[in-house]
Amino acid sequence: MSEQSGQNKFAAELNLFWLALGFFTRIPIPGSVSFSQQHLNRASRYFALVGLLIGALTALVFFTVASFSSLPVALVISMGFGFLLTGGFHEDGLADTADGFGGGWTQQQKLSIMKDSRIGSYGSLALWFVLTLKFLLLSDIAFISAHTNVTSPIILVMIALIAAHTLSRTLATLVMRCLPYVSDSEQAKSKPLAEHNSRMDRNISVFTGFIAIALIAGCFSLLHALIVLVALVIFLGLMVKLLKKQIGGFTGDTLGASQQLSELTVYLAVLSAGVFL
Repeated sequence: MSEQSGQNKFAAELNLFWLALGFFTRIPIPGSVSFSQQHLNRASRYFALVGLLIGALTALVFFTVASFSSLPVALVISMGFGFLLTGGFHEDGLADTADGFGGGWTQQQKLSIMKDSRIGSYGSLALWFVLTLKFLLLSDIAFISAHTNVTSPIILVMIALIAAHTLSRTLATLVMRCLPYVSDSEQAKSKPLAEHNSRMDRNISVFTGFIAIALIAGCFSLLHALIVLVALVIFLGLMVKLLKKQIGGFTGDTLGASQQLSELTVYLAVLSAGVFL
């Protein structure tokens, strides 16, 4: 009976992982997966694990291309592969958030603009800025091997990709924990995630994030890991404060923006650690 119960729990958790994978990526999932709004809300516990998988796959593409081409070319191709994996899900949220916050005066105006499928000037500029900065930061990370535990620039970039993709999804999960859901659109991206995630959901996501912190500590240095951790805590506080002020909570778009901006925060923190070494 106990063994049967254990198998059922494993199957339930695996179902939640498949839901998280299907929600955040274009990777095919089994047709037998059981879907419900409640299940998808609980699947938030595995968002960071999905981020780890995305980071590992983009890192693998980067490694493969870098073996026969230059680092800049490998970076661009790995970033493009990341878009294919996620369907530009988070980038779309970033653009919509920038358009809403930049073009709206009231909370309702901002939410209305964010629901518009068209991209505006603020969204275009935000995408250009974030993607360009992401490329430049990853390029610079490849040249800091003198102050790290690993001397290979390719390995350093790979670890940065894996860690940033994981930690940024952990942070998005924490944003959900700190704020209420505010969009009333039935078609909103995070409608199934409108409920607060549970303490267990948060703990599993945070534990997965600490795996990424351990990777940074092992491949860069303990100082790099500590600075990344502090930077993300500060970013979380600032992001929660911004979202409260702008719209009073979170939407699917703002979760995407949180993921993109916290990914940049990881890269910036890794580079800034060199100042103290």
